[in-house]
Amino acid sequence: MKQLTIAKNDAGQRVDKFLTKAFPNLPVSMMYKNIRQKDIKVNRKRCTISQRLEEGDILTIYAPDEFLEQAAPVYEFMHAGTKLDIVYEDEHLMLLNKPVGLLVHPDSNEYRDTLLFRMQRYLFEKGEFDPADEASFAPALVNRIDRNTCGIVIAAKTAAALRILNEKLRRREIEKYYLCLVHGVMEKKEDTLHGFLEKNEAQNRVYVSNKQEHGARTIATRYRVLEERGDLSLLEIELLTGRTHQIRAHLASIGHPLLGDGKYGTNALNKGTGFTKQALCSYRLKFAFKSDAEELEYLNGKEFSLPGVWFADDFRAGKLN
Repeated sequence: MKQLTIAKNDAGQRVDKFLTKAFPNLPVSMMYKNIRQKDIKVNRKRCTISQRLEEGDILTIYAPDEFLEQAAPVYEFMHAGTKLDIVYEDEHLMLLNKPVGLLVHPDSNEYRDTLLFRMQRYLFEKGEFDPADEASFAPALVNRIDRNTCGIVIAAKTAAALRILNEKLRRREIEKYYLCLVHGVMEKKEDTLHGFLEKNEAQNRVYVSNKQEHGARTIATRYRVLEERGDLSLLEIELLTGRTHQIRAHLASIGHPLLGDGKYGTNALNKGTGFTKQALCSYRLKFAFKSDAEELEYLNGKEFSLPGVWFADDFRAGKLN
C-alpha cells in the first residue's frame, strides 16, 4: 500500500495520468482494474480514471509493493553544464538566452548537456526544485529553437505556469521576434510571407511551396528590413506560425537565405564570410494576452529583449562584408 499527498505542481492532473508518471512500474491494465475495484482511492473515496486531482488530496493505492517501488534517484541534470544566461526570472518562470551550439532538449547525439538540464540543475542547486518532492512534475521549457540559433527560450518553474504558457503560445498570445542577416536586398522593405511547409524527417529538413500539398502545414512569416549593407540585409522577423526551420526555409524559398545557413542556403554564398552557422537570433518577445492569464496576468504587456546580438552589432558597425 502507498499513500501520497498531492502537491501543488501535481494538482489538475487526471488520476490515471498522474499514476502513470508517478509509478512507471505499475502496469496500466492493473491500474485501471484497481481503480474499478476501489483499490485506488482519493480521500478514502472511490475515484474515477478521469477525476482531476486537487492540491492536498490523499491518494491511496493498494497494489503489490514491487509495482509501487520507485528507483533510487539518478538526476541526469546534474551532469549538465552550469553556465546559464538568465534574461529574466521570477517565482513562476525564467527567460533564458540560449547560446549557439546548445540543444534545448536531449537527442540521440547529446543527452546530458542541454538547456533543459542546465535549467533544472540551476533550480535544484538553488533549492527551488527537488525531484524527490515532486511525484510527476519537473520544470520545463515552453518553446524551442534550433541548436545553431541563439536567443530567448521560456522556462516554466511550476505546473500552473507551464499549463498557462503552453496555452498562450498555442493561442499566439506570446509574440516572438527574431533578428537575422540574409543574402541580397529585399524587394519589399516590409511584408508578410505565406506558404506551405512540409517536413522530411529522414532528411531533417523542410520544404516550402506556394501550393497546398498533402501533409504540408500553413506558415506565415512577417519581416521588416532594419538596415542594408552591400549584399546583406538585417531583418526583424515576427513568427506568426511556429514551424520547424520556418524562418530559414521561408526566406530561402524567396531567394534570400540566411547568412551562414548551409542547409537552406549554399556554400558558395557563405564562402569567405566566416559564418558557418545561420545568423539568426530570437532576440525579443512580448506577452500579449487576450484572455485571462490567471496568476501570470502581471506579465501582460511586458516585453523582454536581449541587450545585444553579436552578428547584428558587427553588421551595424560595418565589420561584415
